[in-house]
Amino acid sequence: MIEYEGQRSGETPEVHAPAAALFHGLADPTRLMILEHLRSGEHKVKELTDHLGLAQSTVSAHLSCLRDCGLVVSRPAGRASMYSLANAQLLFALLDDANHYIGLSSSHELDTHDFAEIHGNESTLGATL
Repeated sequence: MIEYEGQRSGETPEVHAPAAALFHGLADPTRLMILEHLRSGEHKVKELTDHLGLAQSTVSAHLSCLRDCGLVVSRPAGRASMYSLANAQLLFALLDDANHYIGLSSSHELDTHDFAEIHGNESTLGATL
């Protein structure tokens, strides 16, 4: 096994799978829009499609990912499901830290931006690392 700097003896990459799943859930601007919308309270898929102007299949697929990542929870409501944030306080603290890390304000808005546009393209970024 190849060890990387800072790796503890016997630790495997699988140890980091939960964090990887969490960041995968946050890695899409559409999912960030859905999370921001759920900040106002629980919603049905239909309500999210109406408010965000997205197809039902798109919203459902993103909600499935967010649920699998542990970012949202659902509960049955008749024939529909109601979706809400699993832990809003921790989620927005994490996103505030992420916004701070990438140089955005520390407001509780789920701002997305073109990282390369603000921080330089990959070749510039790679040269600074």
